Amino acid sequence: MSSKPKTTPVLDPRVNPYRSDLASAHLYGKVTAERYVDGVPCQVRAGYVSLKEEPTFTARQSSQLLFGEVFTVFEEKDGWVWGQNATDGYVGYLQLEALDDELAEPTHKLTALRSFFHPEPDLKTPPLDMISLGAPLCVVEEANGFAGVAGGGWVPLVHVAEIGTVKADPVDTALRLLGTPYLWGGRTSVGIDCSGLIQLALDAAGLPCPRDSDQQQAALGTVVSADGAGHTYQRGDLVFFPGHVGIMADETHLVHANAHHMATVREPLADVLARMAAGKGVSAVKRLG
Repeated sequence: MSSKPKTTPVLDPRVNPYRSDLASAHLYGKVTAERYVDGVPCQVRAGYVSLKEEPTFTARQSSQLLFGEVFTVFEEKDGWVWGQNATDGYVGYLQLEALDDELAEPTHKLTALRSFFHPEPDLKTPPLDMISLGAPLCVVEEANGFAGVAGGGWVPLVHVAEIGTVKADPVDTALRLLGTPYLWGGRTSVGIDCSGLIQLALDAAGLPCPRDSDQQQAALGTVVSADGAGHTYQRGDLVFFPGHVGIMADETHLVHANAHHMATVREPLADVLARMAAGKGVSAVKRLG
């Protein structure tokens, strides 16, 4: 299709694949673009890969994709692809070499914070790559205590679980990630940002979760307080601030990945509030059902 419906773009470009020159065919009639194309689903075959705002190595990272996640490609050019992560809908640019056009339906997920792909079911073999918590895996065989993964290698069986069989408590997962370095756009156990922490914690519980904190505030749970004033917090409450989010470990302590400590920490919520500038306090407290 090449005609241009006369509409004004109002859709969030973070999760709607459109530019002035190109858009997904399903957005025809909703946004204006020079061309509309059907995307091609591909699968990430790197341990994890940066999703960039622009197709350059120096561009800012907006998010990351994990091994096994599906990325719908709308454009390929000069070693980069532009498309959308099927997990959370995030749009951006990936390196083409990180993708494979052969899809393998995931059967398991990685439950360890990190693990390695080995070329053989032998722990003494040099690893091929590292994968991170939550990576979807298609296990095709088992041998010597290892799981053979389509498109990857061999990973220890104790590091994986069948999809749907393990639903970890979100707070427990967040606490497992204590000490993880802060990384803008990060969503792995190697480096993570505030909303990436919440996304990983909820994913481990089997709950879908948007990528950014404002999206999470809009989509997750039920509002139990508009500003936190006088609120009695509970373990698992999601506490939102302008541009930030954390999860309560108990009635008084917040777990969050933050730029103050440049790490994921558990600290008194009172200390967090004291650091906040005027007008940047709690914007909502939400409770998961």
